[in-house]
Amino acid sequence: MAAGAGTGPGTGTGAGTTAGTAAWLTVLTTTDAPEKAEALARGAVEARAAACAQIAGPVTSVYRWKGAVETASEWQVLFKTTGARYDALEAYLLAAHDYDTPEIIATPVVRGSADYLRWVEEETVEGETVEEETMEGETGE
Repeated sequence: MAAGAGTGPGTGTGAGTTAGTAAWLTVLTTTDAPEKAEALARGAVEARAAACAQIAGPVTSVYRWKGAVETASEWQVLFKTTGARYDALEAYLLAAHDYDTPEIIATPVVRGSADYLRWVEEETVEGETVEEETMEGETGE
């Protein structure tokens, strides 16, 4: 998809969203190459803005951009995060994405496995590092 695809009403930082009010979220974005999708996924997980990300594709996207209807192959990246970390994830995607107006859509998770949702919370704690986790595991804390 050409740079700028994924545009529409309510785009921009926090525009028209109440993502911060949900405990857990899935957040979707798309990009035009599998390598870009993996880089976005890895960067968000490394930054603890998301606990994990799944990449699917290619998918066919049909969209209107600059007055013309376009069709393109894209890869979807679905992030799992918390409402508390949504702003960090959105800021990361806006900075790292090469589209002019990337698709960033958050959907509340209303139910899920308690163990999985607890894991999402633990893996998105801001400021924790791998070293801290390793030290905790070695000392039995």
